Amino acid sequence: MDSLENYRQIVRELIKEYGKYKPSHGEIDTETIIDSERDHYEVMHVGWDGQRRVHGSVIHIDIIKGKIWIQYNGTNRLVADELVAAGVPRIELNLLLELITLSTILS
Repeated sequence: MDSLENYRQIVRELIKEYGKYKPSHGEIDTETIIDSERDHYEVMHVGWDGQRRVHGSVIHIDIIKGKIWIQYNGTNRLVADELVAAGVPRIELNLLLELITLSTILS
């Protein structure tokens, strides 16, 4: 298996795993978006939390020119570390976006 297909498989599995989690409050569904043709992978929350509409990305990952871009990480976990643990070389990750996202969440 070539590295691009391997990355796709790793990202698909990660997205599927995160897609199993459902928020503990509200009537919120978790949706997984896996578009291997365009290399777009996302976990979304959609629904209602009381009177508040919920519609947003939890994790958004793209593969662009053979590199994995963590476009958004709305979790409290380091997705990049999980990708490395699954076999993706750290040099193949664009980490800047995850770091910016996490610093916003943690501040």
